[in-house]
Amino acid sequence: MTLYYSLVFALLVFEMVVFMSLIIPMPYSIKRKLLTFISESPLVAKLQYWIKITFVFVLVLFIDSVNRVYRVQVELAAASNVNNGVGAAALGGSERMEVQARKFYSQRNMYLCGFTLFLSLILNRTYTMIVDVLRLEEENKRLKGDPSVSKGKSAGGLDNAGDMGEIGRLKNELAAKEKDLQAMRKQTEGLSNEYNRLGDQVSPADSTPKKDR
Repeated sequence: MTLYYSLVFALLVFEMVVFMSLIIPMPYSIKRKLLTFISESPLVAKLQYWIKITFVFVLVLFIDSVNRVYRVQVELAAASNVNNGVGAAALGGSERMEVQARKFYSQRNMYLCGFTLFLSLILNRTYTMIVDVLRLEEENKRLKGDPSVSKGKSAGGLDNAGDMGEIGRLKNELAAKEKDLQAMRKQTEGLSNEYNRLGDQVSPADSTPKKDR
């Protein structure tokens, strides 16, 4: 295995360890501190940045491995046509072994890069779901009057991390609707003031003819 595929394998093992640490049963306080550290630590943020760049290279390796698998399949199909349908077994012993070895290594690299990319998506989604669950549990405890949950803690990194999901989108929509509501209130007040001003101007004109009569 070459150096870069060895690094991909190390990244896959690292993802497996992180995934197991996320799904393993833990006490609420320990898991909350762990996720708060992950969401607020600048060191973890830098590590996530470099890991994202690494995944770009893994994607390039995955595309290259798929291309190699395709070329080996085309080579085997061409050898099968040359030998009048006898198949790859009609190749020489050493040549056939060399082609089969290339096919095996190409498929291994394809599966290695593919599972690494797939597990990265699972990790991202699992982390977001766990953060949302913990934040909802905290809200539930606060509504029940649990004194161990303080409002200051709930405004920490868990809320910021939970905004990555559906709740964050709903919060943004609610803030936009509140801004629209405030603008409508200002327009209503302006129209009401203008209506009262026009009413004051029209009232003296209406009362003058009545005095003449």
